[in-house]
Amino acid sequence: MRRTLVVLLLTLVACSGSTQAPDDPRPTPTPAALTPSPTASPTREPAREYPHAAGMVAIPNERYLEMWKHPGPGEPAYLFDARNPNAGGPPSAPLLIDDRAERNGERWIKLLLPIRPNGASDWAKVTDVTIEPVFERIVVDLSERILRHYQRDDLVSRFRVGIGAPQYPTGEGRFYVWQRVPFADASGPYGIFALGLSGFSPVLSDWPGEGRMAIHGTADPSDRGREVSHGCVRVYNEDLRALLDVPLGTPVIIRP
Repeated sequence: MRRTLVVLLLTLVACSGSTQAPDDPRPTPTPAALTPSPTASPTREPAREYPHAAGMVAIPNERYLEMWKHPGPGEPAYLFDARNPNAGGPPSAPLLIDDRAERNGERWIKLLLPIRPNGASDWAKVTDVTIEPVFERIVVDLSERILRHYQRDDLVSRFRVGIGAPQYPTGEGRFYVWQRVPFADASGPYGIFALGLSGFSPVLSDWPGEGRMAIHGTADPSDRGREVSHGCVRVYNEDLRALLDVPLGTPVIIRP
């Protein structure tokens, strides 16, 4: 349990006011560079349709996933470490963001990766992953300071949230749930639970965890509707209970 908490503090430290680094400075997963691959121009096909699906996830079959800059022959550009940062957890679930492509008889998919810069994406072979639909999504509206949670296109919960302070704005764009960590101390800086996201703060990068964003709890009800965080989305603990079962890979849209 202590190791899990240490890893989460490393990942989410940009969300709290503390500047103290955790004991275990475990780095955010980064690609291991290999020989770059040649450029290819694949013919794209529509991804398989699932009724009411919010998106698709590609779960790596092995810990290290070979990644290409372009589909085609040659060596992979790098290896992506797909382990979940929580000890004993499942592999991470990169969100499928592009149609499948076929090149030289092989099938490919383009993945949104939980690394800097936000929106980083590359290609993997379909045979190296297990593709599954995800039927939930989260939409955070920064101007309204409202979080909406959908299941199969139905709005199932809606509540006011705290967002980044003006000097530490919450990043905008398309992300996904990269990790899930519960906490025993509901009054702590992350409340009862945290959903670590695939994206990072647009202004914090020299903090442990490189300023990764999260949706996490707070015991302070006055945080709701205010600009109070270092870029994370703060959800009052009682509201956050509605998100406890949100699966890895769930799309998270943060809009102005």
